[in-house]
Amino acid sequence: MTKTPLQFRHNGRDVAVFVDGGVNLLVALRELIGDMTPKFGCGQGGCGACSVLIDGELHLSCLTLAETVNGRAVETLDGLKDGPNLHPLQRAFMEQFAAQCGYCTPGMLMAAKALLDRNPSPTRAEVIETISGNICRCTGYEPIINAVLAAASGGRARA
Repeated sequence: MTKTPLQFRHNGRDVAVFVDGGVNLLVALRELIGDMTPKFGCGQGGCGACSVLIDGELHLSCLTLAETVNGRAVETLDGLKDGPNLHPLQRAFMEQFAAQCGYCTPGMLMAAKALLDRNPSPTRAEVIETISGNICRCTGYEPIINAVLAAASGGRARA
């Protein structure tokens, strides 16, 4: 099988790899780039664990052909933090106990980031709609919703 050259920006850094035709972005990120933060959940786009931002828009990396991100910017959970400093969403998830087993956390955080980037003051209903594509079996969603609202308010108010 012919390998295809792929160049894109990954968390602010230019990367270049060769991918097999038909390989999805999740595999490229995990196996070729070494970014293990997008998780393999269902492999069918139903759980949201593999969510990433492509040019600022939320995408399921398990359903995205790697070749389609050529020349684009891909952001994963690993790109949220600034060195040792957590992103406000990560801090809010910690303070609101929004991560239990942690498997859904990368996808939840990326969905929440996409929301807050386009709407810094979302309503509770908008947060619920945004995370509706992500399955969490541990928290019952309330701590996650509260964390997103707390991050949106700059942590000034408990959601």
